[in-house]
Amino acid sequence: MIPHLGITRTRLAFILGALAMFGPFSVDTIFPAFTAIEGDLGVGRVAMQQTISLYLLGYAAMSLVHGPLSDALGRKRVILAGIVVFVLSSAGAAVADTIQQLLAYRVIQGLSAGVGLIVGRAIVRDALDGHDAQKLMSQISMIFGIAPAIAPVIGGWILGWTHWRGIFWFLAVFALGLLVMVTWWLPESHPPEKRLPMNLPVLAGVYKKILSDGRFRLLALAGTFNFGALFLYISSAPAFVLDILKLNAQQFVWFFAPTIGGMIAGAFVSGHAAGRIGGERLANIGFTVGGIATVWNIGYHALVAHPSVPFSVLPTAMIAFGIALVFPILTLAILDLYPNQRGSASSMQAFVSLLSNAFIAGVLSPWLSDSALHLALGAACFSAIGWLLWRWSIAHHVRRLRATSDAAAFEPMNEL
Repeated sequence: MIPHLGITRTRLAFILGALAMFGPFSVDTIFPAFTAIEGDLGVGRVAMQQTISLYLLGYAAMSLVHGPLSDALGRKRVILAGIVVFVLSSAGAAVADTIQQLLAYRVIQGLSAGVGLIVGRAIVRDALDGHDAQKLMSQISMIFGIAPAIAPVIGGWILGWTHWRGIFWFLAVFALGLLVMVTWWLPESHPPEKRLPMNLPVLAGVYKKILSDGRFRLLALAGTFNFGALFLYISSAPAFVLDILKLNAQQFVWFFAPTIGGMIAGAFVSGHAAGRIGGERLANIGFTVGGIATVWNIGYHALVAHPSVPFSVLPTAMIAFGIALVFPILTLAILDLYPNQRGSASSMQAFVSLLSNAFIAGVLSPWLSDSALHLALGAACFSAIGWLLWRWSIAHHVRRLRATSDAAAFEPMNEL
């Protein structure tokens, strides 16, 4: 039980994990329906790829607002408002008659979908500190990790017995269930006496301060590039599964189950290691696993003319495992930089990541998804840059520690 919130850690992890499912459900559930939507609306694969990139642009734009709104108005109120907008936009997408209408509703979905993940991160730090927060973040990652694995499977099932529009009706019903759950179970973790006024000039100043912090930039970009290696595959899933692996719309599970299984396993190890293994060491292990996976990925696809399951998907499972080890460490370190503005810090971290994801989905994925080797090389570049930024962040942290004369003003790196 978390005394000041009156909720058990398990229930809070379940609620926040379910809220974090907004994003992957919105992206991955429609993958099996790409071909059906293309035929129904008379568009090509590039136009369909924009249903992902425009969704992510909306997600990124609003991510700058969700956190500060929750700092000013309270976490629960902002989450409930976001869910309502998501329900309405999902219903709108279900009845869209043109690709322009569908894209417009996808943008609105993106504007609302980030509320669960972004505000949820702030709730973690409202609720717990230190290793307990890392354990809770890892539990959320385990629950959240289920979504990308089951979302395309659910989309394939729905497509098997009804129209592609049924997928968007499913998303609306899913959000309604979350609305009920949050209303009844989620306590408010940010009381009125701790709230900050929603002042746009002040907010702009806060964001300027956050972006001017070298440590924030390095940590945020390290996490962004590290995850980019996996998101390149996620955003390319229709081409990777259907065109490269030659599977059908009901077989996306052969890609997503091992990949997300790796993420869940990594989150489990991260939670179990909290308090036993230092943050820097755990993150280094995660980057090492990702590095080994990228070497395997490139080597296999450079030598094999016809990629196949399981050898083409096991490297992404290893990459996902490594990301799950690194992610809680980087996220908590970022939130700890701004203990009085966690919502804003979470928003800026999400904004940086989402801009990258939108670029990957809209530009890199169509460019690289023509072959398995090109995807492997692209993922390797993301992993390498993420690792280099991580090492740079450590060096930056050490320099700052040496520059200060007040030993109480800093934390050891292993307490990330």
